[in-house]
Amino acid sequence: MTYGLSRRTLGASAAATVASFGILRHARGEEAIRLRCSLDTAPSHIRNVSIVDYLEKVKAATGGKIAGEVFHAGQLFADLNVGKALLQGQVDMAVPGAWTQTGIVPDGDFVQLPNFYGRKIEVTWAACDGKPGQQIATTLGAKLRSHLLGPWVSLGFQNWYTTKTPLRTVADLKGLKLRSPGGAGIAWRINFFGGIPNTTAWPNVPLALSQGTFDGFVSTDESCFSSKLWEAGVRHSYADHQYCGMYVPLIADAFWSKLAPDMQKIMTDVWAQNIGTYRTNAQVAQTRARQVLIDNGVTIVDPTEETLKADRARMQADVGTLIKDAKLSPEIVKLVDATFAG
Repeated sequence: MTYGLSRRTLGASAAATVASFGILRHARGEEAIRLRCSLDTAPSHIRNVSIVDYLEKVKAATGGKIAGEVFHAGQLFADLNVGKALLQGQVDMAVPGAWTQTGIVPDGDFVQLPNFYGRKIEVTWAACDGKPGQQIATTLGAKLRSHLLGPWVSLGFQNWYTTKTPLRTVADLKGLKLRSPGGAGIAWRINFFGGIPNTTAWPNVPLALSQGTFDGFVSTDESCFSSKLWEAGVRHSYADHQYCGMYVPLIADAFWSKLAPDMQKIMTDVWAQNIGTYRTNAQVAQTRARQVLIDNGVTIVDPTEETLKADRARMQADVGTLIKDAKLSPEIVKLVDATFAG
């Protein structure tokens, strides 16, 4: 999939989009169509920043006919239960982490397979843009009666974070109660390294962390930064890049069906024109957030390539347990294997 259109191309596309506004189904002067989007991360989080930017661009491209409103920080729903909200028409748009929807589509945990552990981020992008991601999106969209807007949003690498226990290797995770964002795949990895899984919705993490509900958690530098988790006691991180979190952009069918075909095309095109930038911005945000964590007293340990390779091999030896626990289908495993083989 190719991204990164030139400014001239984007400008021409935007002009053409606005020019086509005259053939939209809705007459000029009618009230704008309101789009309610639920996100459970803070307004400063890179996902929120990206979606706000996208909806502003959609509003401009439609001449104000689609007016998006983002509800931040779980004001409406946490990602863990936003799927039901989409299904019931309680929200029009959501961009949940694929790992939070594995109760609906277990194969969404495919990035937990050891093949992705410690690999470059482009490996995950290729799988999500390719056949594995397409299968997940199709199944999830059908079950949630939602439309996939386009390529998934990249969050960045998930790592380990603790308050009191220094992390030098994965052996230091043994016996710790560790918060998981959801999904059997992450719980399997926590168990594999001797930790005790605890699933807690993200909006509840800062308070639970400061109260000692768990000893550590799985997340990203950006998520820790946007919630200022050093103020909740985070002091240590082991940056093993265990997997890259990806968000699935979904529009409720009930909303999508209200739009004329040209409006649908505008929303799709604006997304396609900007997703490359959003992914790049996410990487920049993660790099910036890492430095902020360090500046606020968080010690970060980066394992060597040899260490990552050895731990990946150990997990691969137990991949059968992961597949069973996460209820991954033989088909998704084959599609992932084919991606790496290719």
